[in-house]
Amino acid sequence: MVIWMDRNTSTFTHMGAEGVSWIGQSPFTDTEHVFTNLGDGTYFHSGIMAIRASVAAKVNITYKILYNDTVAMTGGQTMDGPLDPAIISRQVSAEGAKRVIVVSDEPDKYPLNTNFASGVTFHHRDDLDGLQKELRQVKGVSVLIYDQTCAAEKRRRRKRGLFPDPSKRVFINEAVCEGCGDCGVQSNCVSIMPVETDLGRKRAINQSACNKDFRCLDGFCPSFVTVLGAEPRKRQSLQDAPFEVLPLPAQASCENPYSIVVTGDDWCDSINGRSYGKQRHYRSGHGWISAKERCGLFAPSVRR
Repeated sequence: MVIWMDRNTSTFTHMGAEGVSWIGQSPFTDTEHVFTNLGDGTYFHSGIMAIRASVAAKVNITYKILYNDTVAMTGGQTMDGPLDPAIISRQVSAEGAKRVIVVSDEPDKYPLNTNFASGVTFHHRDDLDGLQKELRQVKGVSVLIYDQTCAAEKRRRRKRGLFPDPSKRVFINEAVCEGCGDCGVQSNCVSIMPVETDLGRKRAINQSACNKDFRCLDGFCPSFVTVLGAEPRKRQSLQDAPFEVLPLPAQASCENPYSIVVTGDDWCDSINGRSYGKQRHYRSGHGWISAKERCGLFAPSVRR
């Protein structure tokens, strides 16, 4: 997806081969170094093999391993085995990584006796850009482990009382906001949404989607209001309000072929919806249908 977003991102690959395309590309370009993204679930599944191949090929590449504490791609499942930033650091160091650093929103959270690999350094996420510039100069394979809990998983756990929930909310005063968008630039947060007003486009925070990261406050803006100890007012449920029975949709003729596009949040949604539709079609006596999977969620390599 990031390939479509004008972020100087090139190439994609299948799960478990992140960065491997650079092994073949590197001798034929003036670019000396690339970054590639690798999720913790993919790393545990097969991504370590890609790192091993890059070390063996002696290419200059930095693997940015996102440790977000969950398999976010398929709905927030827990990891299929023991894995944490310390284990990752020891594994990649043993494979031959020249430098390993850990970046986190809470770099001081690791106990002193945590068994990280020798030489690992710890940094706050505010220093990410400078650290990437340093890693760009490293010859060989380097690894940046970014440790931060998945935002969607934070919201799920807070609803269940399993994750700290700050008693603070941030709002944007629409009358003061000038719509410059600096809050979105600073935080890169999808909870900051445009609001059309008589005075032009302003910004607002979607409280339902907000993960209370508070990076939006890094922007230089007087329109932000911090409220302590408050919760957004919830709408009253309709309970037993009567609704008209929806009519059944008109059934399409099967004499001529036609196409249906099924979309979803991730590949699981699309595949499950497609399988359900095929079974319904068959059990209704209309025969078999064919389906083609088109999914663009591959791991990109990022050039810097």
